[in-house]
Amino acid sequence: MAEAASRLRSLAEQMLGAPLPVRLKAWDGSQAGPPDAPALVVRNRRALRRMLFKPGELGLARAWVSGDLGIEGDLYTALDAVAGLVWERGEDARGLVQALRDPDVRAAARELLKLAGPPIPPAPPREEVRRPRRNLHTRRTDKRAISHHYDVGNDFYEIVLGPSMVYSCAYWEDAGTLESAQRDKLELVCLKLGLKEGQRLLDVGCGWGSMAIHAAREHGVSVVGVTLSQEQAAYARKRVADEGLTDRVEIRVQDYRDIVDGPFDAISSIGMAEHVGAEKYLEYARQLYALLKPGGRLLNHQIARRPQRDESAYEVDEFIDAYVFPDGELAPVGTTVTQLERAGFEVRDVESIREHYARTLRRWVANLEADWDRAVRLTSPGRARVWQLYMAASALAFERNRIGVNQVLAIRTPESGASGLPLRARTWHG
Repeated sequence: MAEAASRLRSLAEQMLGAPLPVRLKAWDGSQAGPPDAPALVVRNRRALRRMLFKPGELGLARAWVSGDLGIEGDLYTALDAVAGLVWERGEDARGLVQALRDPDVRAAARELLKLAGPPIPPAPPREEVRRPRRNLHTRRTDKRAISHHYDVGNDFYEIVLGPSMVYSCAYWEDAGTLESAQRDKLELVCLKLGLKEGQRLLDVGCGWGSMAIHAAREHGVSVVGVTLSQEQAAYARKRVADEGLTDRVEIRVQDYRDIVDGPFDAISSIGMAEHVGAEKYLEYARQLYALLKPGGRLLNHQIARRPQRDESAYEVDEFIDAYVFPDGELAPVGTTVTQLERAGFEVRDVESIREHYARTLRRWVANLEADWDRAVRLTSPGRARVWQLYMAASALAFERNRIGVNQVLAIRTPESGASGLPLRARTWHG
């Protein structure tokens, strides 16, 4: 009988109709493929069953999270090669269904099924969240989704994010640390909002309190920060107390839809709007508009996807939905701007900082890998692998312009039309 790796490689290339750009290592110790390429390690036959019963991205993710599939060599090079095959064929089984019309491909699939062992689909890893995508973005379902992602444990996030505890794209100089880049991002937001001492800021999705603390300490504003995560709120309140800012910063566990104590001079929403959902986005924009004083500014910092020719065909990424951000949705930046304008805002500036997020994510991956054993002890091996895959794959997606991130500055312009902005744009850059 031929070695498993050679058989796997030959059959996979028949099914894909393209050469595999990675080396294969199989459970019997055999290898096949370019010796200098990173290796896709198929640790057992169960890995094959996972990928065959759920072809495409989710099957690969299940095999990775469970530990049945691994990578030897450079993680980014391997993911880039494999992701190209997956994305070019479609993220679900549609590409495979099309290919199975070919008799040779069907024969290869049958051989793979024999090689995979008993035709019983393995149970998904316990880290997976699977539920019907209906009744989304109610207060209850949003709280559950946020808890899944953010209540992993503050100690785990300290490993990944570092001392800044900022979970959004940093703003980099050519040189500098992750901490200095995150501080620069927070300051950039404050400058765009034009914060002045004595003003009142609402920080929607305040995370672990970094933006609220920075704005209060450096700009003398009073801040209300809201989150749906109990763990984040507890951590943020302790940081606020340690900074001696309890008289200026209030952290609440509260849905943005339940805030009634406006108006505010400014609102920051950094990495929160991705959780809102397309159907609720206009409601979100209108709520923030209503909470601002006339002349008040909103800084909306949000990940964006590329627009599709047929927007009705957009589907949420299966891996992200099942393991990372349940119920999360991305929209093109043009859609976001339109919805903000429909809510009454005047959009004054849009800045893309896509390359900054790729660099940020690579630093987070490095942090995780440098303290891997502790991260596993704090969560689980599967959870650590989820984060490693999600952050590394996201870094590549930003680098390849498959997704982007934008800061949108919008104003509740008063009836007089006076925006309060300087005549020359982006003077906040110094």
